[in-house]
Amino acid sequence: MLYSGLLDVSGWQKVIALLIMTHITIVAVTVYLHRHQAHRSLDLAPAISHFFRFWLWLTTGMVTREWAAIHRKHHAKCETPDDPHSPQVLGLNRVLWGGVFLYVKESRNQQTIQRYSHGTPDDWIENHLYIPHQRLGILLLLLLDLVAFGVLPGALMWLVQMAWIPFWAAGVINGIGHFWGYRHYECKDASTNIFHWGILIGGEELHNNHHAFATSAKLSNRWYEFDIGWMYIRLLALVGQARVKSLAPTVRFDPGKAACDQETLQSIIRNRYDVMARFAQALTQTCSLELQQLGHRLTPPLPSRRESLAMVVRWLRQEPATLPVRDQLVLDAACSASGCMQTVMTMREELTALWTRSHVTREQLVEQLADWCQRAEASGIHALQRFSRTLRAYA
Repeated sequence: MLYSGLLDVSGWQKVIALLIMTHITIVAVTVYLHRHQAHRSLDLAPAISHFFRFWLWLTTGMVTREWAAIHRKHHAKCETPDDPHSPQVLGLNRVLWGGVFLYVKESRNQQTIQRYSHGTPDDWIENHLYIPHQRLGILLLLLLDLVAFGVLPGALMWLVQMAWIPFWAAGVINGIGHFWGYRHYECKDASTNIFHWGILIGGEELHNNHHAFATSAKLSNRWYEFDIGWMYIRLLALVGQARVKSLAPTVRFDPGKAACDQETLQSIIRNRYDVMARFAQALTQTCSLELQQLGHRLTPPLPSRRESLAMVVRWLRQEPATLPVRDQLVLDAACSASGCMQTVMTMREELTALWTRSHVTREQLVEQLADWCQRAEASGIHALQRFSRTLRAYA
């Protein structure tokens, strides 16, 4: 009885069973809690939705409205002192190893729950079982593990199940996912993609993609990225158990388009991260060569060629206010000494203003876009002229 329960399976079979159960928990978090409940990027059939809700009560004791509210607040207050779990504010170690304690602390903040939990389950079973008896589920799971797999293996399997979500979701995603990795999109927050293939944590590894397009049901945005959560959503959709409501925009171009119109403006705003990535790619070499020509005339002096290139990339991709102090000093000096650098950075600022201005009409924005393209093509900077033609072609 200590080592074999009612199922009487081998050690390897117990490991496989544990991996399957923890994977179902991860899928429940990413598909049900995250994409369905917190962001409403898809609808789930009632039976599937309730299975995930029951499974999470059984294996984690988490309450849907608490999780959704805390995550929504994270997006609304990202990387600020009000963010429930920002490693940029609280430090990586505190979020990575103590993320579950930060979650519990915020779950007790009734102001957070009341403000951000709208639209989450509010039925009889939620209010009479799942919310008031959170610990009952995980105690029931302990009993099932002990009976099915034996006392010692069952207890060990239960401990792993209890630590799985607190470590991988509350720790790794909330911690490393805002501290280390690669970025496709220069969001205002510090979100990163931890790895190209989102398998172990259900696709949540692609965290920068998610923060760029928070309401997208699919987290993979490049051909080489894989989101296993999206695979399960597609399978559920094929059998009529899920309906996708929102996806990240797909960039399209009309090479024959020469004039800026409402469609051009709408496409540029919708694909603003792609626009800025292409702007940076188009102007990096031009700015880097210009910076090298300025040489030691700048104060402070330029770093090495490799560091200078990295600095130029940051200038073109990041908002000026988020740049390191040294970057800002060198950028100011470069703009004062070079008309080309001044033009590029001014044009960059005006371009980003197209999707941040809320006090002008769309007709005025279209006029400003057309004027931007005309001035870019009259600037004499070949890379800027080529980019302007690309900008007109967004469709």
